[in-house]
Amino acid sequence: MDDLKHTVTSPAQTNATKNWQARLELGFAKRDARSYLAHRLHHGPLVVQKSLHPEGDEVCHAVIVHPPGGVAGGDALHLQVQVGAGAKALLTTPGAGKWYKANGTMATQRLTFQLAAGSGLEWFPQENILFDAAEVGFAADIALATGATLATWDIVCLGRQAQQEVWQQGLYQLNQRITRDGRLIWNERASMHAQDVVKTSRVGLNAAAVFGAFLVCAGAVPAEVLQACREIAVPEAKVGITALPEVLCIRYVGNASQQARQYFEQCWQILRPWYYQKGAVRPRIWNT
Repeated sequence: MDDLKHTVTSPAQTNATKNWQARLELGFAKRDARSYLAHRLHHGPLVVQKSLHPEGDEVCHAVIVHPPGGVAGGDALHLQVQVGAGAKALLTTPGAGKWYKANGTMATQRLTFQLAAGSGLEWFPQENILFDAAEVGFAADIALATGATLATWDIVCLGRQAQQEVWQQGLYQLNQRITRDGRLIWNERASMHAQDVVKTSRVGLNAAAVFGAFLVCAGAVPAEVLQACREIAVPEAKVGITALPEVLCIRYVGNASQQARQYFEQCWQILRPWYYQKGAVRPRIWNT
């Protein structure tokens, strides 16, 4: 069994604010042919379950858990991941992220990923559900070294569809940066209030409740791989694929978070044999 180099826990909720300030640090390394979780440190309610190897030694799977089950206004989550040279990791979540009514303060999620030369990280969380009146800021700062591979998606659902809730008030913000050897290769920013025109405009979301993006940073995509992704049919939704020299971006706009995830998974099945030279193996938690 691989031993963690460092594991620390400490309380992160102050009596004054009653808000959670949670941080989780993970470090993955490679020993011989095996990728493993070598470092873990957390403050507050953001933890990782036991690492798994459902597809053999090459890729280490881990599930990120937020025990409170939901994120309230004023809460802040910070996930820091370092992947050492040659190591590969796949991270996901056990269920949808729930972002509650803001009550006057914004909730935030920050991702800080550092990938060493020849490493790989797949970050595939389940959808984020923004309750009516939620105010949420998502930020990601991802640094890739030479030969590192990144695959990441995010899916946002505006309102609780099961309760037929409409996102009538609130704020969604995104600030996502990806660099390769210190050079900026992707920079996306968004700021949308629930009452903004972009939410209903035909050139915006066109009143759709679900949107998402799947990014792969692994160099130029072979034409046949790109074509196979473009041939996937997604009824009653809008999808688009943009292939830049260093970033592949796949987008979904529709009204079903499950459909969005199924679409991204279909693309993943096609893309992974290209960027990892191995087939896609679904995390076990997705089957529960």
